[in-house]
Amino acid sequence: MTVWDDLVGQEKASEPLAAAARDADAFVTAAAADGPLPQATSMTHAWLFTGPPGSGVSQTARAFAAALQCVSPDRALGGVPGCGFCDGCHTALIGTHADVSTVVAVGAEIRAQDMRDTVRKSFTSPANGRWQIILVEEAERLNEKSANAVLKAVEEPAPRTVWLLCAPSVEDVLPTIRSRCRHLNLRTPSVGAVADMLVRREGVEPDVAAAAASATQGHVDRARRLATDPAARARRAAVLKLPLRVEDVGAALKAAQELVDAAAEDAKQLAEEMDTKETEELKAALGAAQGGRLPRGTAGVIKDLEADQKRRRARTQRNSLDLALSDLTAFYRDVLAYQLGSRVAIANADAEDAVERLARGGSPESTLRRIEAIAACGEALDRNVPPLLAVEAMTMALRSG
Repeated sequence: MTVWDDLVGQEKASEPLAAAARDADAFVTAAAADGPLPQATSMTHAWLFTGPPGSGVSQTARAFAAALQCVSPDRALGGVPGCGFCDGCHTALIGTHADVSTVVAVGAEIRAQDMRDTVRKSFTSPANGRWQIILVEEAERLNEKSANAVLKAVEEPAPRTVWLLCAPSVEDVLPTIRSRCRHLNLRTPSVGAVADMLVRREGVEPDVAAAAASATQGHVDRARRLATDPAARARRAAVLKLPLRVEDVGAALKAAQELVDAAAEDAKQLAEEMDTKETEELKAALGAAQGGRLPRGTAGVIKDLEADQKRRRARTQRNSLDLALSDLTAFYRDVLAYQLGSRVAIANADAEDAVERLARGGSPESTLRRIEAIAACGEALDRNVPPLLAVEAMTMALRSG
């Protein structure tokens, strides 16, 4: 199975990427043989991948990175780079390739200090791969200083360096950066394509796959998690019960507290899995003996790591709340569809009874106000309003309609 087979519903995007990977392979092969370099090429040094959440923007960029690093012998026989099995493809896909660097936001933004070493690395030759690749997930989170650092690197890149930037839309990236990138826009995969993927690649039962794909409206990662993780299904079920629980003030406030507590528990679980391991690895790298004291002058490094871990916990909690808000929005959208007599299939077929009950008990205008209240909650979280206050305001608005 090639790397392009992993791009669900993105056939139009895989074609130009496969062509660019072939041209990139020809360039590297000719350079290694000291032969004449290809003149016409669809390959470029900077790419901007955009698309709505769940369209697989980061996965597409990583698949392209794997194709650029492909070392399959089939390439010499006319095969398309990106076999999916060779060492270059495998390590690029799982994130361990020495010449594929991934930059992600630890907290709410990608800071200049997070980019410093990566930008420096972008000016070096590949260590053992065919290209030096920098993959920036959530490029919309670059702050002013880190964006300027990326701009300078993209303006004058090293000959064998490729930048892959991922963002929801071109407007989320500085005009000076996007003007130097080749833009590739992805679309949301169809519900049918996502369900088919879950059946073929994850071994999910067809009815479960169809329900997960419909509930997430084509969001590949969320559909996969919902179909394969019982805990994810339980969390979603709890969220979808919230609209029926906000009948009085006390119940609304209690529902808000439980929603925030569940998000905090998600962040805590991630911290327990990662923080201790990261801290011990850093202490060992700094030369501290097992259970011993840190060498003099290294305490500041540990504090920096702890600060990053705190930002990551806050980001994880926010991501969990965003997921709950998305589920609530989809629920009330189904309610609105019922109230307006729409024949479009509802996303939350497993909660159809609750959808019908709320549809009969309210008006389209009140449902729209509730959807606006959910959006306002997300905006409040963006402004760093304490999560509990933002969610309480939302549940109170859901109660009043």
